[in-house]
Amino acid sequence: MHNLIAELESLLTLKETEHLEFKEAKSSFNIEKTVMYCAAIANERGGKLVLGVTDKLPRLVVGTSAFQNLDKIKKKVFDELNIRVNIREVQHPDVRVLIFDIPSRTIGQPIRYKGRYLMRIGDSISDMPPNTLKEILDEEHQDFSSEICKGASLTDLDDEAIHQLRNIWSIKSGNKDIRNSTDSQLLNDIELIVNNRVTYAALILLGKRKAIRDYIPRSELVFEYRANEAKIEYDAREEFNVGFFKYFDDLWKIIDNRNTRQYIQDGFFKWDIKSLNEEVVREAILNAISHRDYRHPGSVFIRQYPEKISVSSPGGFPEGVNPENILTKQVPRNRRIADVLAKCGLVERSNQGTRLMFRQCIMESKALPDYSQSDRTEVVVDLSGKIEDPGFISFLEKIGKETQTNFSSEDYLILDSIRKKGRYPKTLERDIVNKRIQHLLKHNVVERPEKGKHHLILSRKYYSHLGEKGTYTRKKGLDKETNKALLLEHIKTYNKEGSTMSEFMQVLPDLSRRQISSLLNNLKNEGKIKIVGATKAAHWFTM
Repeated sequence: MHNLIAELESLLTLKETEHLEFKEAKSSFNIEKTVMYCAAIANERGGKLVLGVTDKLPRLVVGTSAFQNLDKIKKKVFDELNIRVNIREVQHPDVRVLIFDIPSRTIGQPIRYKGRYLMRIGDSISDMPPNTLKEILDEEHQDFSSEICKGASLTDLDDEAIHQLRNIWSIKSGNKDIRNSTDSQLLNDIELIVNNRVTYAALILLGKRKAIRDYIPRSELVFEYRANEAKIEYDAREEFNVGFFKYFDDLWKIIDNRNTRQYIQDGFFKWDIKSLNEEVVREAILNAISHRDYRHPGSVFIRQYPEKISVSSPGGFPEGVNPENILTKQVPRNRRIADVLAKCGLVERSNQGTRLMFRQCIMESKALPDYSQSDRTEVVVDLSGKIEDPGFISFLEKIGKETQTNFSSEDYLILDSIRKKGRYPKTLERDIVNKRIQHLLKHNVVERPEKGKHHLILSRKYYSHLGEKGTYTRKKGLDKETNKALLLEHIKTYNKEGSTMSEFMQVLPDLSRRQISSLLNNLKNEGKIKIVGATKAAHWFTM
């Protein structure tokens, strides 16, 4: 609460802008007007609405009774605008103040409320003029990072960051001339400056602290550590507002200093595995730097916990990308930054970096990267450090040695999905899945449970390796005639009241509803059973 009061005190000294609005709202505040302010401020790339404070300088904190049910107003804003606002209550010291944290609209997508595109002009809300609306709609096709930053010069770039870039690029490319070129030539060659004019990409990757503050303060990255996920206050915090090449390695060291280790033994196999994998975490951070929306006023946040790390970046997914197709769809938002990082070998141009994250998590039997908390305003990826199945780790190593074959990222994704869900992953295209399944069947890593079944199970080798041969037999399943006999026996036993589909699914838990229906139809066509009723009310009886 002390941090909130300090933040409010700081806000009180600022002038109202298109990003900041104060309202007295002592007893109440119109809910429709609140949504309008949220729409207008979001269209201005985000900001804050403060209730319970006079709007004229010097400001007075008068408190507000508006919106006692914060969840209700949050839901109203989300339902109308499809953005999530964060609302914080501040006791100052005996009165209640509300701070609405309003996110930015997604790049190239203005927010409309009841048919109107709203924006701030002075301290009022107005309709957006056509030329402004067109500029927003055109944003999606622009690369902000390649634009020239007016007023910036080579003196705004950090020598140490340039030296780091030079070393990494020369090693990756094998070009020794890179080490001998002037700074100006180096930066022109890698297109961070154009005709000696500095791009925003140059500032984001190489800028000095003052230049970052003056020209692009929103490129800041914030690291926080909490001893448990329930804590609101952080235990440690670092703010990085210099060029990325200046702090990238230091950031990993800060994370790794709190990284725990897990010691796993499975028979003769032994592993010493860090909870947070360096390759996976670095890739998540690189994605945030490459793909975030730098027109958005928010910061990249890295929140670390003992067995988890979360990376959030402003702006939502680029157009056409979502959690379901993230492995197959690539739309760089900041192409100039992505190109530089690719030339240095830090990221892959062909989206292999994201696949590497998924593959590494599977190889260490950890949960897949979770993007479910993402929305239109930010991308959030949660990385779990908890090892779920040590036996799966040793199985993959054993199979690799036995088959002397290389498994692709797609293979690992398919195996992981079959192990956890008994089905193919939805994140891969079906033709890719079909091709890789043939490879896995050939090397006896997966099996088809029985003739006529379309789903797969992990092979007998896996369950033998775990010492769970009985589980294999169950998953392999009984043959068709045996399954029909089990269903018929159940129907006979409860013939007086009839049997339901939910009961059949208990009898044969490893079969789908569709597979059970097929068996029932066989019994019906054979004249052994009949059905009374339809859909959920259906009951089966013997003839």
